[in-house]
Amino acid sequence: MADVDKVDRIFSDPAVQSFFANPTISLEKKQEVVKEIASSSELQNHTANFLNILVDMKRIDIVNDIVKEFEVCYNRITGTEVAVVSSVVRLESQDLAQIAQAVQRLTRAKNVRIKTVIDPSLVAGFTIRYGSSGSKLIDMSVKKQIDEIAAQLDFSSITLA
Repeated sequence: MADVDKVDRIFSDPAVQSFFANPTISLEKKQEVVKEIASSSELQNHTANFLNILVDMKRIDIVNDIVKEFEVCYNRITGTEVAVVSSVVRLESQDLAQIAQAVQRLTRAKNVRIKTVIDPSLVAGFTIRYGSSGSKLIDMSVKKQIDEIAAQLDFSSITLA
């Protein structure tokens, strides 16, 4: 799964996508770059071979779709629930472990995998998205509290001079 995460990060970069999608760049050059990526990212041989097959077959453009589908299958087979935790700052590993335990209790999943996202719009606090297609949300952000207070305040009868 570590290789899949690495491939996902690398091929989510628009510059990398643009390079591999460019038809004027030779297959040999693309294979060289795959070799460099595999070496610098310490990818397993079978992962590098798979990327080369995608380059050879001119299908490297769908690598992100393959990664997503692999994750879905892997999670289903291993009973893993994925939770996306968004926060203003990077959370400490012990905080993420507690969040994982809470999600595991809620979902009764065998395993919980945490993905983190930095979201400055939250002001403070965090949100947790889990469930199929991220359908469940736990919102512990200050932004939510501010929105709730604003919704309770009724300024419709006030007129400005």
